[in-house]
Amino acid sequence: MTEENTLEQESASFADMLAAHEEEQSAARLEVGQKVKATVVAITSDTVFVSTGSKVDGLVEKSELEQDGVSTCAVGDVLDLYVVHVSPQEVRLSKVVRGAGSLNILEDAYKGRLPVEGKVTAQVKGGFSVEIMRRRAFCPLSQFDVRPVDNPEAYLGKTLNFVITKLEQSGRNIVLSRRSLLEAEQAEGREAFLAKVQVGDVLEGAVQRLTPFGAFVELAPGVDGMVHVSELSWSRVTQPDEVLAVGDKVRVKLLGIDQADKADKAEADNSDNADKADKPEKGARGHKGNRGARISLSIRQITEDPWQSVAERLHAGDTLTGKVLRLTSFGAFIEVLPGIEGLAHLSELSWEKRVNKADEVLTVGEEVSVKVKEVDSEKRRVSLSVRDVAGDPWSRVPEDFPLESEHTGRLEKRAAFGLFINLAPGITGLMPNSLINSVRGRSKFAKLAPGEEVTVRINEMDLANRKLTLGAVGEDAEVVAPQREARSGQTEGGQGDRADRSARPDRGDRAGAGKGDRGRPRRDGRPGRDEDSDWKKHAQSSSAGAGGAGGFSILGSALAEAMQKKKESK
Repeated sequence: MTEENTLEQESASFADMLAAHEEEQSAARLEVGQKVKATVVAITSDTVFVSTGSKVDGLVEKSELEQDGVSTCAVGDVLDLYVVHVSPQEVRLSKVVRGAGSLNILEDAYKGRLPVEGKVTAQVKGGFSVEIMRRRAFCPLSQFDVRPVDNPEAYLGKTLNFVITKLEQSGRNIVLSRRSLLEAEQAEGREAFLAKVQVGDVLEGAVQRLTPFGAFVELAPGVDGMVHVSELSWSRVTQPDEVLAVGDKVRVKLLGIDQADKADKAEADNSDNADKADKPEKGARGHKGNRGARISLSIRQITEDPWQSVAERLHAGDTLTGKVLRLTSFGAFIEVLPGIEGLAHLSELSWEKRVNKADEVLTVGEEVSVKVKEVDSEKRRVSLSVRDVAGDPWSRVPEDFPLESEHTGRLEKRAAFGLFINLAPGITGLMPNSLINSVRGRSKFAKLAPGEEVTVRINEMDLANRKLTLGAVGEDAEVVAPQREARSGQTEGGQGDRADRSARPDRGDRAGAGKGDRGRPRRDGRPGRDEDSDWKKHAQSSSAGAGGAGGFSILGSALAEAMQKKKESK
């Protein structure tokens, strides 16, 4: 062996001894209240001996490590214990301070922040009354658990571990906290958990609570992750309680971990807006409870994306039964397969009537039959039709409503240009006003109220534009247009007058019939100008023929005088 190798071995041996010495010195510097990991080396009838790394073995009362009289540990087990007493001769350890004891023991537990065992005896204003070492203590509700206490009565009578946060008036004023112990345990479990997991892992957990925006799942003691409502299922979920319940065991995929530095930065940024939000959002406390990491989870990504195989499962023309998920101003979204929803536009909801709002014919949660019109897997869109399931009623119109056939329908509505009359579901025709005003039954149609029955005839048919023109039947269809006949007569009379006028060379005669309507009777029944002239001639001839012999002489003279005065007045 060379001298160089010898020096290297001696140097290594010295380094090992120095490290071992430092470890012993560190282990020997145990303090009351310190939490240590100790290995069981021996068990006697009343004592458990443990190794703490110091020169002196630690002692633990065996009764502390028993449950129902049976020991819960064995040689070689590693225990988490608290140092309760240190001396050159011995080190006493305990899982928790319990039983009856003096004020000195309570003071040691308070100064060393040792866990003490207490029994919850009553619920009082602002918290719980707890009995520790035969003394009454108080634990505020905010310090009882890391989560809000929803059911305080459930803790009454239970024995739990606490730490003393205030000890005054010789033990007459004792305030406890259980939350600080739980947070310390969670911190240890969180560090161990985060050290062994990575993004993409599939984990198991239990649903702890539900909020409007998602579900909190406990992955390990003190480690919670949140599953956003959008990550609960491939199907649309509006409330987490639709698919989950508190206590459910679930498998989740780890999407991301927001470490402490990012979370602290976010909290610092949000602190500027603290005056705008005095109260934290309900439910946010649980997500921040990890204090160092925000864990995002997904349940739906455990399963396959249903849209990847939609082209194989859905085809245009398929008829399916779906569930109405939501209604919008332009249609209804209907789930036809788990995670696959399609849109039925307003125009595809009904043949029977014009639908202005989807809730006129559908309700959320209703199951309906639909026909697939189009599938676009790339854009994740499916077009559906509710009305096509029953078939297009207009396809049977030529057979069911041939031209000139008569049918009984109901008045659907009145419009400015006519009456819309429904003949069958989805089949409505129009009776125009131009037809109604020219038939004998126009007064009947004017009094017709929506919903009343009326018999009509099919006059015209336009299948391409889905239009039917209707007409009246029977006596109601007789055409009566007296005003139109009168106007026709006036036209003919006017033309005759103009012909007569052109044939008369005498100016006086032309003056007497200068306009075509002078020889025409007035509408009020009084004589026209030509008739007035005839009466004048008749009066004059009667007066001349009678002479002075009486009879019409007086009447003729009087009439002639009256006609003369009328002429002078003009």
